[in-house]
Amino acid sequence: MMEDNILPVIMCGGTGSRLWPLSRKSFPKQFLSLDDNKYSLLQNTQLRLQKLKNLDSPILICNEEHRFIVAEQMREIEITPFSILLEPFGRNTAPTITLAALKALELKENADPIILVLSSDHIINKTENFLKAIKAGVGYAKKDRLVTFGVIPRSPHTGYGYIKSENPFDLEKISGEKIVEFTEKPNAELAEKFILDKRFSWNSGIFMFKATTILNEFKKHAPLVLELCKESLSKSKFDLDFQRLNKEAFKKCPNISIDYSIMEKSNKGTVLPLDAGWSDIGSWESLWENSEKDNNGNVVQGKVVNLFSNNSFLSSNSRLLVGIGLQNIIAVETNDAILITKKSESQKVKDIVKKLKEIEFSEGEKHLKIFRPWGFYISIAQESTWQVKMIEVKPNGKLSLQMHHHRSEHWVIVKGRAKVELESKVEYLNENQSIYIPLGSKHRLTNPGKIPLVLIEVQSGSYVGEDDIVRYDDKYGR
Repeated sequence: MMEDNILPVIMCGGTGSRLWPLSRKSFPKQFLSLDDNKYSLLQNTQLRLQKLKNLDSPILICNEEHRFIVAEQMREIEITPFSILLEPFGRNTAPTITLAALKALELKENADPIILVLSSDHIINKTENFLKAIKAGVGYAKKDRLVTFGVIPRSPHTGYGYIKSENPFDLEKISGEKIVEFTEKPNAELAEKFILDKRFSWNSGIFMFKATTILNEFKKHAPLVLELCKESLSKSKFDLDFQRLNKEAFKKCPNISIDYSIMEKSNKGTVLPLDAGWSDIGSWESLWENSEKDNNGNVVQGKVVNLFSNNSFLSSNSRLLVGIGLQNIIAVETNDAILITKKSESQKVKDIVKKLKEIEFSEGEKHLKIFRPWGFYISIAQESTWQVKMIEVKPNGKLSLQMHHHRSEHWVIVKGRAKVELESKVEYLNENQSIYIPLGSKHRLTNPGKIPLVLIEVQSGSYVGEDDIVRYDDKYGR
């Protein structure tokens, strides 16, 4: 491998609580398509790199809950990752990047790859400008610099961190400047001062460096992070396409960002200007800012009828949403929750998510649509002793061979063809056919066809929780 090959590292953690109710812990924003683009934010993070020469397959780092979503979204864009590392819980960017650098050296024996660290939830509207900045960063990374990219500010934003460079950027060319200091999310008065000083830029959270360079800086400035990451990686276990980090070692790892642990302490920091229409979509207001609008400044998505409204964001995912005379309003409808807020208050949505968790409302974290490695299901209606689901199984998808202690099930096929294993019998069902699964029976559902299998499942019993599953065999290793 040539030394200037670029190995992408894509961080897929985070719960995306500021874009609730569309983004939730069970399916956060990085896995969503937030506009008419058919690709998710994660998929676009990888796809925008494809024009780079000498691009290696990526390393992805996510939590265990989202592992099958990550793998499936990479499969959909025909990308085979070098590695998918599973964090047992979040520990900020310093441990994540340390693990990625260690894994990069392990994968690329006798080489010192340049790693490009990317968040999976950024929007970048000017791909060509972005790629030019990345290419310019390679030269600095080869000289053992810790490269980051400073976004040319468009406003005195208080939701972003700021980087102060030694000299103002020359926007006629992409050249690096020495980093003087970082400031984390300033107040409005300070942000107003920063925007007038051409040495300040927004901290994009995008980094580039040689694997050995960043590991040497961790050894110098944050040795405990390095030590515990080495231990969690060396004691990890492989599970299908995934590598599970050791929980005990990783739990001891400090919960700290790379900015605090390394970039603010190192004398190797270099910042390059990034003028590429960047946004981290940190609120509904920022999504409105980065979306295509009608003549009245409205962003309208889904089944929406709107009259006499201005500068608003109106999104419907299931039911009809009607807006009349709205000004600077966010209104987002999903099949189990509705958000209505002033645009200026949209940063506080994360506080609502905390409140929902405190009062134990499941809508704060879970969607009614739950993704599984074989497809997904949607809970249509339920009470304590019964539940109705719509289940979709992708072609060649196969549920585990399983049994339930507390419920029976009735399946009605509405689309496609199903293979049903029930105790020692195998039966094939087509549309409008059904089968009853008695309580305590071993059973398995498979889609043997080339189109999605859709069925309605009616559960009935003393308990219908998802943990009432005894698995005997599972192709996904659960």
